[in-house]
Amino acid sequence: MAVPECLFCGIAAGEIPATVVLDSPRTLAFRDINPKTPTHVLVIPKAHYPSLATLAVEESLLAELVAQVHEVARAEGIADTGYRVVFNTGGHAGQSVDHVHAHVLGGRPMSWSPG
Repeated sequence: MAVPECLFCGIAAGEIPATVVLDSPRTLAFRDINPKTPTHVLVIPKAHYPSLATLAVEESLLAELVAQVHEVARAEGIADTGYRVVFNTGGHAGQSVDHVHAHVLGGRPMSWSPG
């Protein structure tokens, strides 16, 4: 079910423009408008789930979303060199749109620090 005021629901419905990378019946992948790495693609379920916690009960859709993440990495040419997948869940984690989305990041070496 779409939520009218949700940015990503609008993108999924085709009402808000986005640069689509991959489209499947239940998921959509599109380029982030403020990329943090040379490859920065968001993968969302087309149905509205506010966070990863709410999507977790939908195991088949969650598996499909993760498979789409890997397809994005392959399509973007970063599957062999490596890529990072980030789900921000909640405000303290930096989730800025209340529609679950995976960030697929790659295209350059990345380091990691717990903060």
